[in-house]
Amino acid sequence: MQKRILGKSGLEVSALGLGCMGMSFSYGPPKDKRSMISLLRTAVERGITFFDTAEVYGPFTNEELVGEALAPLRDRVVIATKFGFDTSVDPRAMKGGGPVLNSRPEHIKEVAEASLKRLKTDVIDLFYQHRVDPDVPIEDVAGAVKELIQEGKVKHFGLSEAGIQTIRRAHAVQPVAAVQNEYSLWFRRPEEGLLQTLDELGIGLVPYSPLGKGFLTGKMNETTTFDSTDFRSSLPRFTPEALKANQALVDLLGRIAAEKKATPAQIALAWLLAQKPWIVPIPGTTKLNRLDENIGAVALELTNDDLREIDSAAAQIKVEGARYPEKLEQLTGR
Repeated sequence: MQKRILGKSGLEVSALGLGCMGMSFSYGPPKDKRSMISLLRTAVERGITFFDTAEVYGPFTNEELVGEALAPLRDRVVIATKFGFDTSVDPRAMKGGGPVLNSRPEHIKEVAEASLKRLKTDVIDLFYQHRVDPDVPIEDVAGAVKELIQEGKVKHFGLSEAGIQTIRRAHAVQPVAAVQNEYSLWFRRPEEGLLQTLDELGIGLVPYSPLGKGFLTGKMNETTTFDSTDFRSSLPRFTPEALKANQALVDLLGRIAAEKKATPAQIALAWLLAQKPWIVPIPGTTKLNRLDENIGAVALELTNDDLREIDSAAAQIKVEGARYPEKLEQLTGR
Protein backbone atom coordinates (compact mmCIF):
# COMPACT_ATOMS: atom_id res chain seq x y z
CA MET A 1 0.00 0.00 0.00
CA GLN A 2 1.32 3.42 -0.94
CA LYS A 3 1.71 5.99 1.83
CA ARG A 4 0.87 9.66 1.93
CA ILE A 5 1.67 12.49 4.33
CA LEU A 6 -1.17 14.76 5.44
CA GLY A 7 0.07 18.22 4.50
CA LYS A 8 3.15 19.42 6.37
CA SER A 9 2.15 17.66 9.57
CA GLY A 10 4.51 14.72 9.10
CA LEU A 11 1.56 12.38 9.77
CA GLU A 12 2.10 9.47 7.38
CA VAL A 13 -0.83 7.19 6.59
CA SER A 14 -1.86 4.69 3.95
CA ALA A 15 -3.04 6.37 0.73
CA LEU A 16 -6.51 5.06 1.52
CA GLY A 17 -8.00 5.00 5.00
CA LEU A 18 -11.04 3.18 6.35
CA GLY A 19 -14.13 4.98 7.61
CA CYS A 20 -15.55 2.86 10.42
CA MET A 21 -18.86 4.63 11.17
CA GLY A 22 -21.11 2.31 9.17
CA MET A 23 -19.98 -0.71 11.15
CA SER A 24 -22.07 0.45 14.11
CA PHE A 25 -24.03 3.56 13.17
CA SER A 26 -26.06 5.40 10.53
CA TYR A 27 -26.10 2.79 7.74
CA GLY A 28 -28.77 0.47 9.09
CA PRO A 29 -28.52 -1.76 12.19
CA PRO A 30 -25.08 -2.29 13.80
CA LYS A 31 -23.14 -5.08 12.11
CA ASP A 32 -21.90 -8.26 13.80
CA LYS A 33 -19.08 -7.27 16.14
CA ARG A 34 -16.86 -10.30 15.51
CA SER A 35 -17.15 -9.87 11.76
CA MET A 36 -16.23 -6.20 12.01
CA ILE A 37 -13.23 -6.91 14.25
CA SER A 38 -12.07 -9.43 11.66
CA LEU A 39 -12.57 -6.89 8.85
CA LEU A 40 -10.62 -4.19 10.70
CA ARG A 41 -7.71 -6.52 11.35
CA THR A 42 -7.76 -7.75 7.75
CA ALA A 43 -7.59 -4.11 6.61
CA VAL A 44 -4.33 -3.72 8.54
CA GLU A 45 -2.97 -6.88 6.93
CA ARG A 46 -3.91 -5.42 3.52
CA GLY A 47 -1.84 -2.31 4.27
CA ILE A 48 -4.41 0.17 5.57
CA THR A 49 -3.00 2.12 8.50
CA PHE A 50 -5.54 4.96 8.87
CA PHE A 51 -8.84 4.39 10.71
CA ASP A 52 -11.59 6.93 11.31
CA THR A 53 -14.16 6.91 14.11
CA ALA A 54 -15.93 9.35 16.45
CA GLU A 55 -17.50 9.34 19.91
CA VAL A 56 -20.90 10.19 18.42
CA TYR A 57 -20.94 7.05 16.24
CA GLY A 58 -23.21 4.91 18.38
CA PRO A 59 -22.60 6.93 20.45
CA PHE A 60 -19.44 5.29 21.82
CA THR A 61 -19.90 1.81 20.34
CA ASN A 62 -17.82 2.52 17.23
CA GLU A 63 -14.83 3.74 19.24
CA GLU A 64 -15.13 0.64 21.44
CA LEU A 65 -15.17 -1.59 18.36
CA VAL A 66 -12.16 0.12 16.79
CA GLY A 67 -10.30 0.06 20.10
CA GLU A 68 -10.85 -3.65 20.64
CA ALA A 69 -10.00 -4.56 17.05
CA LEU A 70 -6.85 -2.50 16.75
CA ALA A 71 -5.38 -2.79 20.26
CA PRO A 72 -3.15 -5.75 19.30
CA LEU A 73 -1.97 -3.82 16.21
CA ARG A 74 -1.73 -0.37 17.79
CA ASP A 75 1.87 0.28 16.75
CA ARG A 76 0.93 -0.24 13.09
CA VAL A 77 -2.04 2.10 12.82
CA VAL A 78 -3.12 5.75 13.00
CA ILE A 79 -6.46 6.30 14.72
CA ALA A 80 -8.54 9.42 14.18
CA THR A 81 -11.55 10.29 16.32
CA LYS A 82 -13.69 13.36 16.90
CA PHE A 83 -15.24 15.60 19.53
CA GLY A 84 -17.81 18.36 19.34
CA PHE A 85 -21.28 16.92 19.99
CA ASP A 86 -23.16 16.68 23.26
CA THR A 87 -23.62 12.92 23.43
CA SER A 88 -25.92 13.21 26.46
CA VAL A 89 -28.57 14.17 23.88
CA ASP A 90 -30.09 11.25 21.97
CA PRO A 91 -28.44 11.31 18.50
CA ARG A 92 -31.82 10.41 16.98
CA ALA A 93 -32.64 14.06 17.65
CA MET A 94 -30.38 14.75 14.65
CA LYS A 95 -33.26 14.00 12.31
CA GLY A 96 -35.53 16.65 13.77
CA GLY A 97 -33.95 19.58 15.50
CA GLY A 98 -30.39 18.65 14.67
CA PRO A 99 -27.59 17.61 16.98
CA VAL A 100 -26.46 19.60 20.00
CA LEU A 101 -22.92 20.93 19.73
CA ASN A 102 -20.43 21.28 22.57
CA SER A 103 -16.83 22.29 21.96
CA ARG A 104 -16.18 24.00 25.27
CA PRO A 105 -12.53 23.38 26.27
CA GLU A 106 -13.45 21.47 29.43
CA HIS A 107 -15.77 19.22 27.40
CA ILE A 108 -13.08 18.57 24.77
CA LYS A 109 -10.76 17.34 27.51
CA GLU A 110 -13.45 15.10 29.01
CA VAL A 111 -14.12 13.59 25.58
CA ALA A 112 -10.41 12.98 25.03
CA GLU A 113 -10.11 11.05 28.30
CA ALA A 114 -13.18 8.95 27.52
CA SER A 115 -12.08 8.28 23.93
CA LEU A 116 -8.63 7.17 25.08
CA LYS A 117 -10.26 4.54 27.30
CA ARG A 118 -12.64 3.30 24.62
CA LEU A 119 -9.87 3.16 22.04
CA LYS A 120 -7.62 1.28 24.47
CA THR A 121 -4.73 3.62 23.78
CA ASP A 122 -2.67 6.25 25.53
CA VAL A 123 -2.69 8.73 22.65
CA ILE A 124 -5.13 9.85 19.93
CA ASP A 125 -3.23 10.25 16.67
CA LEU A 126 -5.64 12.74 15.10
CA PHE A 127 -8.36 14.56 17.06
CA TYR A 128 -10.92 16.40 14.93
CA GLN A 129 -13.53 18.93 15.90
CA HIS A 130 -16.52 17.15 14.32
CA ARG A 131 -18.49 20.32 13.57
CA VAL A 132 -17.72 23.95 14.32
CA ASP A 133 -19.48 25.22 17.45
CA PRO A 134 -20.54 28.85 16.89
CA ASP A 135 -20.78 29.38 20.65
CA VAL A 136 -17.08 28.66 21.27
CA PRO A 137 -14.31 30.72 19.61
CA ILE A 138 -12.22 28.43 17.42
CA GLU A 139 -9.12 29.83 19.12
CA ASP A 140 -10.35 28.31 22.40
CA VAL A 141 -10.96 24.96 20.69
CA ALA A 142 -7.50 24.96 19.12
CA GLY A 143 -6.01 26.00 22.45
CA ALA A 144 -7.66 23.08 24.25
CA VAL A 145 -6.32 20.59 21.71
CA LYS A 146 -2.91 22.26 21.90
CA GLU A 147 -2.87 21.55 25.64
CA LEU A 148 -3.83 17.91 25.01
CA ILE A 149 -0.94 17.68 22.55
CA GLN A 150 1.44 19.18 25.11
CA GLU A 151 0.22 16.59 27.63
CA GLY A 152 0.96 13.78 25.17
CA LYS A 153 -2.68 12.67 24.91
CA VAL A 154 -3.15 13.81 21.30
CA LYS A 155 -0.66 13.95 18.44
CA HIS A 156 -2.43 16.02 15.76
CA PHE A 157 -5.35 18.45 15.48
CA GLY A 158 -8.02 18.27 12.79
CA LEU A 159 -11.22 20.04 11.74
CA SER A 160 -14.26 18.65 9.94
CA GLU A 161 -16.54 20.65 7.63
CA ALA A 162 -15.03 23.95 8.81
CA GLY A 163 -15.09 27.18 6.82
CA ILE A 164 -11.91 28.64 5.35
CA GLN A 165 -11.60 31.54 7.81
CA THR A 166 -12.20 29.17 10.74
CA ILE A 167 -9.41 26.93 9.47
CA ARG A 168 -7.04 29.91 9.22
CA ARG A 169 -7.85 31.09 12.74
CA ALA A 170 -7.45 27.62 14.24
CA HIS A 171 -4.22 26.97 12.35
CA ALA A 172 -2.71 30.16 13.79
CA VAL A 173 -3.14 28.77 17.34
CA GLN A 174 -2.35 25.08 16.74
CA PRO A 175 -1.28 23.77 13.33
CA VAL A 176 -4.11 21.80 11.72
CA ALA A 177 -2.86 18.51 10.30
CA ALA A 178 -5.98 17.60 8.35
CA VAL A 179 -9.42 18.81 7.40
CA GLN A 180 -12.11 16.19 6.88
CA ASN A 181 -14.80 17.19 4.40
CA GLU A 182 -17.12 15.47 2.04
CA TYR A 183 -15.48 15.44 -1.40
CA SER A 184 -16.16 13.29 -4.44
CA LEU A 185 -17.26 13.57 -8.05
CA TRP A 186 -20.73 13.88 -6.52
CA PHE A 187 -19.84 16.79 -4.23
CA ARG A 188 -17.09 19.14 -5.39
CA ARG A 189 -17.55 22.19 -3.19
CA PRO A 190 -14.02 21.83 -1.69
CA GLU A 191 -12.69 22.98 -5.10
CA GLU A 192 -14.23 26.42 -4.43
CA GLY A 193 -11.39 27.73 -2.28
CA LEU A 194 -10.85 25.01 0.31
CA LEU A 195 -8.27 23.00 -1.64
CA GLN A 196 -6.34 26.17 -2.43
CA THR A 197 -6.33 27.19 1.26
CA LEU A 198 -5.17 23.77 2.43
CA ASP A 199 -2.39 23.80 -0.18
CA GLU A 200 -1.27 27.22 1.02
CA LEU A 201 -1.27 26.26 4.71
CA GLY A 202 0.14 22.75 4.27
CA ILE A 203 -2.93 20.91 5.59
CA GLY A 204 -4.07 17.48 4.38
CA LEU A 205 -7.60 16.71 3.17
CA VAL A 206 -9.42 13.57 4.29
CA PRO A 207 -12.51 13.14 2.09
CA TYR A 208 -15.36 11.28 3.73
CA SER A 209 -18.14 9.77 1.60
CA PRO A 210 -15.70 9.58 -1.34
CA LEU A 211 -18.11 7.12 -2.97
CA GLY A 212 -21.14 9.34 -2.43
CA LYS A 213 -22.46 7.26 0.49
CA GLY A 214 -22.45 4.25 -1.81
CA PHE A 215 -24.08 5.87 -4.82
CA LEU A 216 -20.92 6.03 -6.94
CA THR A 217 -20.38 2.28 -6.68
CA GLY A 218 -23.12 1.82 -9.27
CA LYS A 219 -25.05 -0.53 -6.99
CA MET A 220 -28.07 1.74 -6.54
CA ASN A 221 -30.86 3.06 -8.72
CA GLU A 222 -34.20 4.81 -8.34
CA THR A 223 -35.80 1.65 -6.95
CA THR A 224 -33.29 1.32 -4.10
CA THR A 225 -34.93 1.55 -0.68
CA PHE A 226 -33.31 2.21 2.69
CA ASP A 227 -34.07 0.85 6.14
CA SER A 228 -35.49 3.42 8.57
CA THR A 229 -32.25 3.08 10.59
CA ASP A 230 -30.22 4.08 7.50
CA PHE A 231 -29.74 7.83 7.53
CA ARG A 232 -29.75 7.94 3.73
CA SER A 233 -33.53 7.50 4.03
CA SER A 234 -33.66 11.13 5.21
CA LEU A 235 -31.25 12.64 2.66
CA PRO A 236 -32.67 14.67 -0.24
CA ARG A 237 -30.03 13.26 -2.60
CA PHE A 238 -31.35 9.73 -2.05
CA THR A 239 -34.97 10.23 -3.05
CA PRO A 240 -36.01 8.10 -6.06
CA GLU A 241 -36.20 11.25 -8.20
CA ALA A 242 -32.67 12.36 -7.28
CA LEU A 243 -31.22 8.88 -7.72
CA LYS A 244 -32.73 8.70 -11.19
CA ALA A 245 -31.50 12.17 -12.16
CA ASN A 246 -27.98 11.50 -10.89
CA GLN A 247 -27.61 8.15 -12.65
CA ALA A 248 -25.73 9.94 -15.46
CA LEU A 249 -22.74 10.36 -13.14
CA VAL A 250 -22.62 6.64 -12.39
CA ASP A 251 -22.97 5.88 -16.09
CA LEU A 252 -19.93 8.08 -16.76
CA LEU A 253 -17.89 6.22 -14.16
CA GLY A 254 -19.06 2.93 -15.63
CA ARG A 255 -17.83 3.89 -19.10
CA ILE A 256 -14.39 4.89 -17.82
CA ALA A 257 -14.24 1.79 -15.63
CA ALA A 258 -14.94 -0.49 -18.61
CA GLU A 259 -12.03 1.08 -20.50
CA LYS A 260 -9.70 0.64 -17.52
CA LYS A 261 -10.92 -2.85 -16.58
CA ALA A 262 -11.88 -1.42 -13.20
CA THR A 263 -15.09 -0.70 -11.27
CA PRO A 264 -16.96 2.62 -10.94
CA ALA A 265 -15.92 2.80 -7.28
CA GLN A 266 -12.26 2.38 -8.20
CA ILE A 267 -12.48 5.16 -10.79
CA ALA A 268 -14.16 7.48 -8.26
CA LEU A 269 -11.42 6.84 -5.68
CA ALA A 270 -8.58 7.03 -8.19
CA TRP A 271 -9.95 10.38 -9.38
CA LEU A 272 -9.81 11.71 -5.82
CA LEU A 273 -6.29 10.37 -5.24
CA ALA A 274 -5.15 12.08 -8.45
CA GLN A 275 -6.35 15.52 -7.34
CA LYS A 276 -3.60 16.20 -4.76
CA PRO A 277 -0.81 14.13 -3.18
CA TRP A 278 -2.03 15.13 0.29
CA ILE A 279 -5.58 13.82 -0.17
CA VAL A 280 -6.43 10.59 1.70
CA PRO A 281 -9.99 9.32 1.15
CA ILE A 282 -11.65 7.18 3.84
CA PRO A 283 -14.31 5.04 2.16
CA GLY A 284 -16.31 3.01 4.65
CA THR A 285 -17.36 -0.59 4.16
CA THR A 286 -18.54 -3.59 6.12
CA LYS A 287 -17.66 -6.16 3.43
CA LEU A 288 -14.29 -7.72 2.66
CA ASN A 289 -14.85 -7.78 -1.10
CA ARG A 290 -15.60 -4.05 -1.05
CA LEU A 291 -12.49 -3.40 1.05
CA ASP A 292 -10.37 -5.20 -1.54
CA GLU A 293 -12.12 -3.37 -4.38
CA ASN A 294 -11.41 0.00 -2.76
CA ILE A 295 -7.77 -0.88 -2.12
CA GLY A 296 -7.45 -1.73 -5.83
CA ALA A 297 -8.06 1.95 -6.62
CA VAL A 298 -4.67 2.92 -5.19
CA ALA A 299 -2.80 1.11 -7.96
CA LEU A 300 -5.09 2.49 -10.68
CA GLU A 301 -3.33 5.15 -12.76
CA LEU A 302 -5.48 7.81 -14.35
CA THR A 303 -3.64 9.80 -17.02
CA ASN A 304 -4.04 13.54 -17.49
CA ASP A 305 -6.19 12.73 -20.51
CA ASP A 306 -8.38 10.45 -18.38
CA LEU A 307 -8.80 13.17 -15.78
CA ARG A 308 -9.67 15.77 -18.40
CA GLU A 309 -12.23 13.41 -19.92
CA ILE A 310 -13.83 12.76 -16.53
CA ASP A 311 -13.91 16.45 -15.62
CA SER A 312 -15.28 17.47 -19.00
CA ALA A 313 -18.05 14.89 -18.89
CA ALA A 314 -18.85 15.51 -15.22
CA ALA A 315 -19.17 19.24 -15.91
CA GLN A 316 -22.14 18.46 -18.17
CA ILE A 317 -23.99 16.67 -15.37
CA LYS A 318 -26.00 18.65 -12.84
CA VAL A 319 -26.20 16.78 -9.54
CA GLU A 320 -29.73 16.90 -8.13
CA GLY A 321 -30.72 17.04 -4.46
CA ALA A 322 -29.15 18.59 -1.37
CA ARG A 323 -26.63 16.38 0.40
CA TYR A 324 -28.17 16.98 3.85
CA PRO A 325 -31.48 18.19 5.31
CA GLU A 326 -31.29 21.90 6.09
CA LYS A 327 -30.58 21.50 9.83
CA LEU A 328 -27.49 19.36 9.14
CA GLU A 329 -26.31 21.47 6.24
CA GLN A 330 -26.29 24.49 8.56
CA LEU A 331 -23.55 22.80 10.58
CA THR A 332 -21.11 22.82 7.65
CA GLY A 333 -18.80 25.46 6.27
CA ARG A 334 -18.82 27.66 9.38
